[in-house]
Amino acid sequence: MTPVGPFVKAARPDDGSSKKSSELQNKQQGCPMSKEIQNKQQGCPMSKEIQNKQQGCPMSKEIQNKQQGCPMSKEAQNKQQGCPMSKVKQDTEESNVVSPKCPFGYDSQTFKLGPFSCLICQALLFDSSRCVPCTHVFCKACISRFNDCPLCGADIEKIEADTNLQSVVDRFIDGHARIKRGPVDTDEKQAVSEKKTVIYEDVSLERGAFLVQQSMRAFRANNIESAKSRLSICAQDIREQLEVAGNTSELCSQLGAVLGMLGDCCRAMGDASSAVFYFDESVTFLSKVQTDDLEVTHTLSVSLNKIGDLKYYEGDLQTARDHYFRALDVRRNAIKDSSKAPSQVLDLAVSLAKVADVDRNLDAEDTAVEGFQEAITLLKSLKINPEENALEQRRLSVLDFLNNQLSKKQSD
Repeated sequence: MTPVGPFVKAARPDDGSSKKSSELQNKQQGCPMSKEIQNKQQGCPMSKEIQNKQQGCPMSKEIQNKQQGCPMSKEAQNKQQGCPMSKVKQDTEESNVVSPKCPFGYDSQTFKLGPFSCLICQALLFDSSRCVPCTHVFCKACISRFNDCPLCGADIEKIEADTNLQSVVDRFIDGHARIKRGPVDTDEKQAVSEKKTVIYEDVSLERGAFLVQQSMRAFRANNIESAKSRLSICAQDIREQLEVAGNTSELCSQLGAVLGMLGDCCRAMGDASSAVFYFDESVTFLSKVQTDDLEVTHTLSVSLNKIGDLKYYEGDLQTARDHYFRALDVRRNAIKDSSKAPSQVLDLAVSLAKVADVDRNLDAEDTAVEGFQEAITLLKSLKINPEENALEQRRLSVLDFLNNQLSKKQSD
């Protein structure tokens, strides 16, 4: 029977029967369009092999590289011009320093939420607690403020401590950025018996920056216990380095800043005595730093002022004045030794106002008025760029306070 389908003679794309038959015809009869026969018998003028061998193709890569030196040749670039990536490879081969890398993505240079993060405070889990029945996990201090799960919206029947997960988080923090890794660049041709020394970077400061970032996130979310815990670990790391390296300016300034933040945590928790202890210890380490760094001097004066504030609220006015005056002295010296930045002038005016306010409460009215007037003169002469709106608002606020203090004297 003869098939009558309209596509019966059409070959499938994957059908090799038609291809094989055409190849057989080409080989037996010699197809005039056969590429092999044309190239072999007649010598195709576009044949790549004939051009390269007989005439030398002008675009031939081998001829260019050997005779003229290919301008894109990697070896020629590295030798003649100096490849920008060759230095990285050379440094790696010479020093073999391995950079730290967190396997969970919690690098100190990046901010991201990982598997150990609380989605409320966006910091590492602290006192991990699991919601029942939805089983989502948050920090205890964070989830205690909710009646419904902030992730799925389910009613929270109760909260259970997840000690196993918290143990994993604590171990992760303890080992963060301390994981040893193999060399980044390994030479396959290197002999197996040849030993290459690998130096692992000192990553404790990077770990410290990571902990400070996590604590600041927790502090902003009012998870004070979490912030204090992370800062305590960071302070302990720096203390261990001080025992080995001594009281270097870098370590003392770092420890002083961290201790100041610990004081802020204690003050937020209502623990005034511990706050004073940390602020005082911060002052001790920052005072050891012999530097013109404005950030260090600012942190030192702020710690002194915070001790003065706590003593002021306790009613110990004389101790408060002593710390206020020390902060004032630090800020006066900073302006003498460097250019008068607007922020420094504002800090100086604030210190003058604090000292004058205590003097008034200590019945030293004339001294207080002199301090208020000096601060007003500074702020009136201060010129702030229009772009620095925040500084201008602060200047106006302090100036308004000072004018009110003077008006109180006149009314009396």
